[in-house]
Amino acid sequence: MDKIKLIVDSACDLPNHIIEKYNIEVIGLNVSFGEESYISGKEIDNETFYRKMDESKLLPKTSCPSPDKFLEAYQCEEESILVINISSGLSGTYNSALLAKDMFEKEGNNKKIEIIDSLSGSIGIGQLILKAAILIKEGKELEEIVSIIDRYKDNPPFYGTLETLENAIKGGRINPIAGKIINTLNFKAIIQVADGIVTPIDKARGEGNSLKKLIQLVESKIIDKEDKVLFIGHANCPEKAQKVREAMEKDVKYKDVVICEVGSVMGTYTSKGAILITAI
Repeated sequence: MDKIKLIVDSACDLPNHIIEKYNIEVIGLNVSFGEESYISGKEIDNETFYRKMDESKLLPKTSCPSPDKFLEAYQCEEESILVINISSGLSGTYNSALLAKDMFEKEGNNKKIEIIDSLSGSIGIGQLILKAAILIKEGKELEEIVSIIDRYKDNPPFYGTLETLENAIKGGRINPIAGKIINTLNFKAIIQVADGIVTPIDKARGEGNSLKKLIQLVESKIIDKEDKVLFIGHANCPEKAQKVREAMEKDVKYKDVVICEVGSVMGTYTSKGAILITAI
């Protein structure tokens, strides 16, 4: 049985204890504020990112890692490699991984490398990566893992509530007319996120009401909760994430709960204070 190396990018927003437990290699995307550029997750942490975003008049910009970063990661000792990337509709990271594979093979290497476009971001990628990591640990073959993850990509989108839609409007991730109406009326938006597109599907006044609506929506979509891993992403608001966890575990215990910090890629558009939820 070939050993499999799992390589991902920093847009997955998985907590460090999962990254370390499954020996996952993370390639950092770049985030820039004007002339200042950082490698996400390595040269700038999430707390600093949100502080700098609050201080900046312009949205931060993210850019994909170079193919060389992936090429270096492919030089691992494992015989097979699985790469899971942020949606190609959100970033060029998937293409960088593909270019690196082509370069690697032209150098005469014959490792098996499979690269998956997650069609998602943040906790949407994170849930796929955790599933893949567990399958690797169980000893599944690379081709079987890819087939399973491809099926899970068809899962429903993930959902969330945002403090403001201002950054999503600026970044072109949401219909500006709908977004401005919700912001002007001081509602909290209930959103779904699919392939990088943020779509308002409901609204509520106040944090308590918005979280209640979000939880009701998510719970209505999840079947067999006891067998599911619940993912809760928060944009620099851990207390709010804990409140959501307690509410969702009040009447049922999930198989596991993973709390994630929403990083620079998704956080640029969700803004500070956002909560995202999904389950796998």
